[in-house]
Amino acid sequence: MKFLILRFSSIGDIVLTTPVVRCLKKKFPDAEIYYATKKAFHSVVQHNPYISKIHLLDDSVLELVNQLMQEKFDYVIDLHNNQRTLLIKTLLGVKSFSFSKINFEKWLMVNFKINRLPNKHSVDRYLETCTSLGVVNDGEGLDYFLAKEDIVDRNTFPLPFQNEYVAWVIGAKHNTKKFPSGKISAVLSQLQMPVILLGGKEDFEEGENIEQQASGAKNVFNSCGKFSLNQSASLVQQAKLVVTNDTGLMHIAAAFKKPTVSIWGNTIPEFGMYPYYGAKEIANAKFEVKGLSCRPCSKLGYNACPKGHFNCMNLQVEKPLAEKINLMLQ
Repeated sequence: MKFLILRFSSIGDIVLTTPVVRCLKKKFPDAEIYYATKKAFHSVVQHNPYISKIHLLDDSVLELVNQLMQEKFDYVIDLHNNQRTLLIKTLLGVKSFSFSKINFEKWLMVNFKINRLPNKHSVDRYLETCTSLGVVNDGEGLDYFLAKEDIVDRNTFPLPFQNEYVAWVIGAKHNTKKFPSGKISAVLSQLQMPVILLGGKEDFEEGENIEQQASGAKNVFNSCGKFSLNQSASLVQQAKLVVTNDTGLMHIAAAFKKPTVSIWGNTIPEFGMYPYYGAKEIANAKFEVKGLSCRPCSKLGYNACPKGHFNCMNLQVEKPLAEKINLMLQ
């Protein structure tokens, strides 16, 4: 049998689909599992041993469809469920199973703060898409695979970072998911272990500011923009603890079974996208400002707070966060 899994974006969402890939392969060990995603996210699934072949969406959906039609799939598992995947399923004309995005429930929560969200992680809902195929959750959590060339040699770092350190993910796709840099600096000044800042090229300047402002911090190293996604994932894998916004590296940290402290702004864990460890018990903590009438303001995020006050992050208190991190490090 040949299965096609569709999930075009983004990093975190793709990582959250990995239990489907693994559990499907366990149920059908002789099957070939193909995965279609955007070209920009190829590295997220590139080294997954359960995937037989990856098809990439660049500019043209029809070009991708032409490639997929040559494969003659038996089943399509649509874990994205949007207009493009509907077109792909229609043109392929084979039996398909589609993920429910609970958009109406999220709309109710965002616009009226009426909570009809299922008390269930997105991973479990992804797996429910395959229930009729007999696929069951093996409880092993998320997967993330690195090639040998992705592994960062910390012996090339300054001496304090060659041993144990905290990885702090300062980046996020949307600014309303990002913990303010001034607050990060204040927390860093209270930590008992060196910290490596993680993010993309767009986060480099902010990382420099945090490093300069963190007076009294033990040691801070700004790695933002200096490494590829998979190299950053390697730094996450080698960290003792990961502090993170609601972003893709949070899910990569969970895939590596790293203890995490997640900081939540305009989004909420109730959307079902919090760190997922499967049946394993891994220490983790969530920090958020509850009870705000404006939160959540979006299921994704904005470039700036729609209300102008950014209370979901600005009202977070640094001292309890620092104390929790230090406690977990012990």
